[in-house]
Amino acid sequence: MPELPEVETTRRGLVPLLCGTRIIALVVRDRRLRWPIAPQLETLLPGRTIARIDRRGKYLLLDLGEGSLIIHLGMSGSLQMVATRKPPGPWDPFDIVVTGGQCLRMRDPRRFGALLYTEDRPHHPLLRHLGPEPLEPEFSGAYLYHRARGRRIAIRDFLLNGQIVAGIGNIYANEALFSAGIHPGRAAGRISRTRYDTLAAAIVAVLNRAIAVGGTTLKDFSGSDGRPGYFQQQLQVYGRAGDPCLGCGTQIVRLSHLTRSSYYCPHCQR
Repeated sequence: MPELPEVETTRRGLVPLLCGTRIIALVVRDRRLRWPIAPQLETLLPGRTIARIDRRGKYLLLDLGEGSLIIHLGMSGSLQMVATRKPPGPWDPFDIVVTGGQCLRMRDPRRFGALLYTEDRPHHPLLRHLGPEPLEPEFSGAYLYHRARGRRIAIRDFLLNGQIVAGIGNIYANEALFSAGIHPGRAAGRISRTRYDTLAAAIVAVLNRAIAVGGTTLKDFSGSDGRPGYFQQQLQVYGRAGDPCLGCGTQIVRLSHLTRSSYYCPHCQR
């Protein structure tokens, strides 16, 4: 968290505000993010133009022509365009100041975010091993079925592996599995091709619905316009342990594994 829909929501909000602007300065108030902000960025970035904003999995990519900035929102980060005269808060580690008296301000209370620079985006260690994007044509049930052959890993954890598919976080894996009627603990290699077709379609539908309402705000996330996401109002199973299933009335169950929780309906999911 933030997951793919939250990052994509942020990207779409920033495109009309940032694309075509020129960087005036990078103002760093705290370098201590997941990876320290490199001091050379403060001299490298001024004068560069932000040509395009892309997303790869959960990473935002600001294309500067000959290089790219990689921004990760970590566990609780968010990005907003604000006036440069607006005083920063205690959890705002950096501003990217651009033309027009505006800056892109990072808010990151838990300091798990990142600001990195690369001139070889496809081969950057954070990006080069990522699987296909779930909203791109190459993602399909056939692809998932092929990658799952012989795998004993639980299907929920299989979907969270960024080398299998990029950007699906725990919230949306749980919601897609519920929509597809698949138990989150079922072995990935013991799911039929037909059920994988259903699951792939459910993943795409859930992600698109979440993006349409600005993602999910459980604690800290807000979009680039400062508004929270509203998908939490549509959650079918995630965070609803003990509540009745909206489909059949059976009590939603929570399982904890590897510090993450799975939520499912014992009646609807097999």
